[in-house]
Amino acid sequence: MSKIMIIEDDPKIATYLASYIEKYNYQVEIVADLERIIDSFQAFNPDLVLLDINLPYYDGFYWCRQIRSFSICPVIFISARTGEMDQVMAIENGGDDYITKPFSPDIVMAKIRSQLRRAYGEYASNQQERVLQLAGLKLYPERHELHFFDANVELTKNETNIFELLIERHPRVAGREDLLEKLWDDQAFVDENTLNVNMTRVRRKLKELGINDAIETIRGSGYRLNKVWEENEL
Repeated sequence: MSKIMIIEDDPKIATYLASYIEKYNYQVEIVADLERIIDSFQAFNPDLVLLDINLPYYDGFYWCRQIRSFSICPVIFISARTGEMDQVMAIENGGDDYITKPFSPDIVMAKIRSQLRRAYGEYASNQQERVLQLAGLKLYPERHELHFFDANVELTKNETNIFELLIERHPRVAGREDLLEKLWDDQAFVDENTLNVNMTRVRRKLKELGINDAIETIRGSGYRLNKVWEENEL
Protein backbone atom coordinates (compact mmCIF):
# COMPACT_ATOMS: atom_id res chain seq x y z
CA MET A 1 0.00 0.00 0.00
CA SER A 2 1.52 3.32 -1.06
CA LYS A 3 1.81 6.02 1.58
CA ILE A 4 0.70 9.60 0.91
CA MET A 5 1.64 12.51 3.18
CA ILE A 6 -0.47 15.67 3.23
CA ILE A 7 1.19 18.91 4.34
CA GLU A 8 -1.65 21.43 4.50
CA ASP A 9 -2.51 24.03 7.15
CA ASP A 10 -6.26 24.08 6.40
CA PRO A 11 -7.66 21.13 8.38
CA LYS A 12 -10.85 20.97 6.30
CA ILE A 13 -8.94 20.61 3.04
CA ALA A 14 -6.46 18.16 4.57
CA THR A 15 -9.22 15.96 6.01
CA TYR A 16 -11.21 16.04 2.77
CA LEU A 17 -8.16 15.05 0.74
CA ALA A 18 -7.22 12.28 3.17
CA SER A 19 -10.69 10.72 3.20
CA TYR A 20 -10.89 10.82 -0.59
CA ILE A 21 -7.45 9.31 -1.15
CA GLU A 22 -8.00 6.58 1.46
CA LYS A 23 -10.99 5.32 -0.56
CA TYR A 24 -8.46 4.14 -3.13
CA ASN A 25 -6.54 2.06 -0.60
CA TYR A 26 -3.68 4.42 0.06
CA GLN A 27 -2.28 4.97 3.54
CA VAL A 28 -2.56 8.67 4.31
CA GLU A 29 -1.05 10.83 7.03
CA ILE A 30 -1.74 14.52 7.66
CA VAL A 31 1.22 16.34 9.18
CA ALA A 32 0.10 17.74 12.53
CA ASP A 33 3.23 19.64 13.57
CA LEU A 34 3.98 22.04 10.74
CA GLU A 35 7.14 23.24 12.48
CA ARG A 36 8.71 19.77 12.40
CA ILE A 37 7.71 18.53 8.97
CA ILE A 38 10.96 16.69 8.30
CA ASP A 39 10.60 14.70 11.52
CA SER A 40 7.13 13.64 10.40
CA PHE A 41 8.42 12.80 6.92
CA GLN A 42 11.20 10.59 8.25
CA ALA A 43 8.87 8.82 10.68
CA PHE A 44 6.19 8.11 8.06
CA ASN A 45 8.54 7.65 5.06
CA PRO A 46 5.90 8.51 2.41
CA ASP A 47 5.89 7.44 -1.23
CA LEU A 48 4.42 10.78 -2.30
CA VAL A 49 3.80 14.20 -0.71
CA LEU A 50 0.98 16.69 -1.32
CA LEU A 51 2.41 20.04 -0.26
CA ASP A 52 0.77 23.44 0.23
CA ILE A 53 2.82 26.60 -0.32
CA ASN A 54 1.27 28.90 2.29
CA LEU A 55 2.31 27.31 5.55
CA PRO A 56 3.25 28.70 8.97
CA TYR A 57 6.93 28.93 9.98
CA TYR A 58 8.30 28.27 6.45
CA ASP A 59 6.62 28.06 3.06
CA GLY A 60 6.24 24.97 0.92
CA PHE A 61 9.21 25.89 -1.27
CA TYR A 62 11.47 25.72 1.79
CA TRP A 63 10.10 22.36 2.91
CA CYS A 64 10.39 20.91 -0.59
CA ARG A 65 14.09 21.85 -0.65
CA GLN A 66 14.56 20.18 2.74
CA ILE A 67 12.91 16.99 1.50
CA ARG A 68 15.00 17.05 -1.67
CA SER A 69 18.20 17.15 0.38
CA PHE A 70 17.71 13.47 1.22
CA SER A 71 14.76 12.07 -0.74
CA ILE A 72 13.57 11.70 -4.33
CA CYS A 73 10.00 11.07 -3.19
CA PRO A 74 7.52 12.73 -5.65
CA VAL A 75 6.14 16.06 -4.39
CA ILE A 76 2.93 17.59 -5.79
CA PHE A 77 2.21 21.17 -4.80
CA ILE A 78 -1.42 22.07 -4.13
CA SER A 79 -1.92 25.80 -3.75
CA ALA A 80 -4.39 28.66 -4.11
CA ARG A 81 -1.60 30.59 -5.82
CA THR A 82 -2.34 30.58 -9.52
CA GLY A 83 0.55 32.74 -10.71
CA GLU A 84 2.89 31.43 -13.34
CA MET A 85 5.94 32.33 -11.24
CA ASP A 86 4.66 30.32 -8.26
CA GLN A 87 4.37 27.26 -10.47
CA VAL A 88 7.85 27.85 -11.86
CA MET A 89 9.26 28.21 -8.33
CA ALA A 90 7.51 25.01 -7.24
CA ILE A 91 9.22 23.03 -9.97
CA GLU A 92 12.57 24.75 -9.51
CA ASN A 93 12.49 24.02 -5.78
CA GLY A 94 12.09 20.31 -6.42
CA GLY A 95 8.36 19.81 -7.00
CA ASP A 96 7.15 17.28 -9.58
CA ASP A 97 3.71 18.70 -10.34
CA TYR A 98 1.37 21.55 -9.43
CA ILE A 99 -2.39 21.65 -8.77
CA THR A 100 -4.31 24.87 -8.15
CA LYS A 101 -7.15 25.31 -5.66
CA PRO A 102 -10.05 24.78 -5.90
CA PHE A 103 -9.17 21.35 -7.21
CA SER A 104 -11.02 18.36 -8.53
CA PRO A 105 -10.29 15.31 -6.33
CA ASP A 106 -10.30 13.15 -9.45
CA ILE A 107 -7.54 15.30 -10.93
CA VAL A 108 -5.58 14.94 -7.68
CA MET A 109 -5.96 11.16 -7.81
CA ALA A 110 -4.93 11.03 -11.47
CA LYS A 111 -1.78 13.03 -10.73
CA ILE A 112 -0.96 10.90 -7.68
CA ARG A 113 -1.21 7.71 -9.74
CA SER A 114 0.84 9.24 -12.53
CA GLN A 115 3.67 10.27 -10.20
CA LEU A 116 3.68 6.91 -8.42
CA ARG A 117 3.89 5.08 -11.76
CA ARG A 118 6.80 7.26 -12.83
CA ALA A 119 8.64 6.91 -9.53
CA TYR A 120 8.01 3.27 -8.65
CA GLY A 121 5.97 1.56 -11.34
CA GLU A 122 6.05 0.73 -14.99
CA TYR A 123 7.62 4.05 -16.01
CA ALA A 124 10.24 4.11 -13.29
CA SER A 125 13.83 4.15 -14.32
CA ASN A 126 16.15 1.62 -12.74
CA GLN A 127 17.05 3.86 -9.86
CA GLN A 128 19.19 2.06 -7.33
CA GLU A 129 19.37 3.27 -3.79
CA ARG A 130 22.79 4.67 -3.03
CA VAL A 131 24.83 2.64 -0.56
CA LEU A 132 28.34 3.60 0.46
CA GLN A 133 30.30 0.64 1.83
CA LEU A 134 33.56 0.23 3.66
CA ALA A 135 34.56 -3.18 5.05
CA GLY A 136 31.10 -4.09 6.31
CA LEU A 137 30.12 -0.55 7.23
CA LYS A 138 27.19 0.57 5.04
CA LEU A 139 25.81 4.10 4.76
CA TYR A 140 22.33 4.62 3.28
CA PRO A 141 22.30 8.40 2.64
CA GLU A 142 18.66 8.61 1.56
CA ARG A 143 17.52 6.72 4.67
CA HIS A 144 19.92 8.51 7.05
CA GLU A 145 21.04 5.14 8.39
CA LEU A 146 24.40 3.54 9.14
CA HIS A 147 24.60 -0.26 9.25
CA PHE A 148 27.33 -2.52 10.58
CA PHE A 149 26.38 -6.11 9.85
CA ASP A 150 23.23 -6.78 11.94
CA ALA A 151 23.32 -3.49 13.85
CA ASN A 152 22.23 -0.06 12.63
CA VAL A 153 21.77 3.50 13.91
CA GLU A 154 19.76 6.43 12.65
CA LEU A 155 21.63 9.58 11.67
CA THR A 156 20.84 13.25 11.42
CA LYS A 157 21.35 15.04 8.12
CA ASN A 158 24.68 16.47 9.30
CA GLU A 159 25.90 13.11 10.56
CA THR A 160 24.95 11.53 7.24
CA ASN A 161 26.89 14.19 5.33
CA ILE A 162 29.98 13.66 7.47
CA PHE A 163 29.92 9.88 7.08
CA GLU A 164 29.40 10.25 3.35
CA LEU A 165 32.52 12.36 2.97
CA LEU A 166 34.63 10.22 5.31
CA ILE A 167 33.76 7.02 3.44
CA GLU A 168 34.19 8.58 0.00
CA ARG A 169 37.62 9.93 0.95
CA HIS A 170 38.89 6.77 2.65
CA PRO A 171 41.82 6.18 3.13
CA ARG A 172 42.51 9.84 2.43
CA VAL A 173 41.85 12.69 4.86
CA ALA A 174 38.55 14.56 4.68
CA GLY A 175 39.60 18.19 5.02
CA ARG A 176 37.95 20.49 7.55
CA GLU A 177 37.06 22.97 4.81
CA ASP A 178 35.40 20.22 2.78
CA LEU A 179 33.44 19.06 5.81
CA LEU A 180 32.32 22.61 6.62
CA GLU A 181 31.17 23.08 3.04
CA LYS A 182 29.29 19.78 3.19
CA LEU A 183 27.47 20.84 6.35
CA TRP A 184 26.67 24.39 5.28
CA ASP A 185 23.10 24.82 4.09
CA ASP A 186 21.10 27.76 2.82
CA GLN A 187 19.89 28.78 6.26
CA ALA A 188 22.78 28.51 8.64
CA PHE A 189 26.48 29.21 8.60
CA VAL A 190 28.47 26.30 9.99
CA ASP A 191 31.50 27.19 12.09
CA GLU A 192 34.34 25.17 13.58
CA ASN A 193 32.51 24.60 16.85
CA THR A 194 29.53 23.13 15.02
CA LEU A 195 31.83 20.80 13.12
CA ASN A 196 33.50 19.68 16.36
CA VAL A 197 30.13 18.96 17.96
CA ASN A 198 29.03 16.95 14.94
CA MET A 199 32.28 14.97 14.87
CA THR A 200 31.70 14.03 18.52
CA ARG A 201 28.22 12.81 17.62
CA VAL A 202 29.56 10.82 14.66
CA ARG A 203 32.10 9.08 16.89
CA ARG A 204 29.28 8.31 19.33
CA LYS A 205 27.21 6.71 16.55
CA LEU A 206 30.13 4.46 15.63
CA LYS A 207 30.51 3.51 19.27
CA GLU A 208 26.82 2.48 19.33
CA LEU A 209 27.72 0.05 16.54
CA GLY A 210 30.64 -1.31 18.55
CA ILE A 211 33.31 0.58 16.60
CA ASN A 212 35.76 2.57 18.71
CA ASP A 213 38.49 5.03 17.77
CA ALA A 214 37.92 4.73 14.03
CA ILE A 215 38.02 8.48 13.29
CA GLU A 216 41.47 9.97 13.48
CA THR A 217 41.98 13.71 13.88
CA ILE A 218 44.71 14.97 11.56
CA ARG A 219 46.02 18.13 13.17
CA GLY A 220 45.69 21.18 10.93
CA SER A 221 44.06 19.18 8.17
CA GLY A 222 40.88 17.24 8.98
CA TYR A 223 39.71 13.75 9.80
CA ARG A 224 40.34 10.24 8.49
CA LEU A 225 38.18 7.15 8.88
CA ASN A 226 40.35 4.12 9.64
CA LYS A 227 39.16 0.52 9.32
CA VAL A 228 40.18 -0.35 12.89
CA TRP A 229 37.26 -2.75 13.20
CA GLU A 230 38.90 -5.10 10.72
CA GLU A 231 41.60 -5.89 13.25
CA ASN A 232 39.88 -5.18 16.55
CA GLU A 233 36.21 -5.96 16.17
CA LEU A 234 35.80 -8.84 13.76
